[in-house]
Amino acid sequence: MFTGIIEEVGTIKRIERGQHSAVLTIHAETVLEGTNIGDSIAVNGICLTVTKLYSDCFSADVMHETLNRSSLSSLSIGSSVNLERAMPANGRFGGHIVAGHVDGIGRICGIRRDDTAVWYTITASADILRYVVEKGSITIDGISLTVADVTPDSFSVSTIPHTVSHTNLVKRHKGDTVNLETDIVGKYIEKLLRPETLETPQKSTLTKELLLRCGF
Repeated sequence: MFTGIIEEVGTIKRIERGQHSAVLTIHAETVLEGTNIGDSIAVNGICLTVTKLYSDCFSADVMHETLNRSSLSSLSIGSSVNLERAMPANGRFGGHIVAGHVDGIGRICGIRRDDTAVWYTITASADILRYVVEKGSITIDGISLTVADVTPDSFSVSTIPHTVSHTNLVKRHKGDTVNLETDIVGKYIEKLLRPETLETPQKSTLTKELLLRCGF
């Protein structure tokens, strides 16, 4: 589990592309501290497993499903990526519950300044927006942010200068795609409350003929 508090911005050093997968090698410093092969690191909000460790970088496999659902497929050598190690059991819960399993991608359709704040407006599909609520939490490229406004086809977040300068938001432009993960708590609540998901009684397979065959 992650919290959406970015520890550092890494740089894509190498990309080995397969037919439907890829291996990313990412230059980093902070997230390498205490990290072992097999540990999880969120890369732009996507939970990846460290497969190789070097003095100044690490490698991770990216599967077909991940490439299809995320913006990792658009990365190139030199791209900046947000990095966060999995939260330790005794760590501070600085953001919100982030699984590292993105729901899909959004596209930045507007960036505007409001005094010191920077507003980002992002379009997304209806499947994602159904879980986006004003004042709720959302993860954008791994960053835990608070939703400031929601429309039928987009939502907006207002970010402070520190967040922009310490993440890859500082290099984002209108038209860029971003990974989105909505609040998992809302998904569980919907699962529990939605009528069509309630278990329906199953038709019994117990018949008179079966009972007779079994000696009843």
